[in-house]
Amino acid sequence: MATLLAAAGRRAAILARTPPPSQPASLIPRRGLAGAADHHGPPKVNCWQDPMSPSKWKEEHFVIVSLSGWGLLFYSGYKFFTKGKKEENTVKTAH
Repeated sequence: MATLLAAAGRRAAILARTPPPSQPASLIPRRGLAGAADHHGPPKVNCWQDPMSPSKWKEEHFVIVSLSGWGLLFYSGYKFFTKGKKEENTVKTAH
């Protein structure tokens, strides 16, 4: 008896979620991807098209250029500060 009541309850819940046949499917609100086409502000450009205006770059280009610049800065600093510290091999050979 409990299983019959549970099955009837499930059927009632399913029927309550589906729209009635008299209502067309086009009236059911669906969001979809409507927000993706709505741009705010000026359009973004590639970093090589306007290299002097980072505020106009696409976000992913800004990240790549910024990380490359920081990497170059750290690497060049490392090379600059460690270039004078070479090990001297003073091994004397006996003749």
